[in-house]
Amino acid sequence: MTKKMADVLSELLTRRGYARPAADAGYADAWSEAAGEQIARYTRAGNVRRGVLEVQVANSTLMQELTFQKQAILNRLAGLLPDERIVELKLRVGPIE
Repeated sequence: MTKKMADVLSELLTRRGYARPAADAGYADAWSEAAGEQIARYTRAGNVRRGVLEVQVANSTLMQELTFQKQAILNRLAGLLPDERIVELKLRVGPIE
């Protein structure tokens, strides 16, 4: 397969959302490592849109703590997921399954 054909196929899979489950698993793994085991236990990483990682947080107290740690976590995520160019976290309180 030529490089150009592989690029077209990759783009098509991405547009149709077929590559999303693998990407989501990568976000979850990177989030767990960047945030740490204690925080990861009560949070869930979601999608990345325009450089913003959506994160579901179990409660408002933890959300405030994440706000204080945001820059350090973003720095670690930049090292773990350099191609994603994550520059912001969007934190939301919600149920963690």
